[in-house]
Amino acid sequence: DTSGLTVIAKHLVSSSILSFMAVRHEIHREYLAIVRGTVSPASGTINAPLARTGSSIIERKVDFEHGEHAVTHYKVLKEQNQHSLVSLILETGRTHQIRVHLQYLGHPLVGDYLYNPDMEWISRQALHATRLRFHHPITKEPLEFHVPLPQDMQNVLEGIRPDA
Repeated sequence: DTSGLTVIAKHLVSSSILSFMAVRHEIHREYLAIVRGTVSPASGTINAPLARTGSSIIERKVDFEHGEHAVTHYKVLKEQNQHSLVSLILETGRTHQIRVHLQYLGHPLVGDYLYNPDMEWISRQALHATRLRFHHPITKEPLEFHVPLPQDMQNVLEGIRPDA
């Protein structure tokens, strides 16, 4: 349910190189998220390891004893309509990292069916991959892509409900 940018390889060679780049953290991603309330502090780093919840193959939780290293940097960009628009930069790329880290911070994503089934303002998780930056896997040309906040997330900030 995350909107925005993703990288898709055109052939196996590029796919292999891109996978290696991802492991070496050479693909830089920025996400935008909407949470309820005022996030405090307004910027910081969440350094909290993640692990599976019980026997679930899907759900994750913060687990300082058994979890894998996970780091997310965040900054509040705007507060509007009792919601905060948050920019997130991933240092690691764990499954559900942003979703679980924001929940751990006390501000889960609006519309997150798994960690915060709050569908009052949006019918999907309010998470958007807004920026990607990396070098082309073959030519090594620096590439950067950006897409603005989608309308359904903008509507949350403007106080427009999905049934309006």
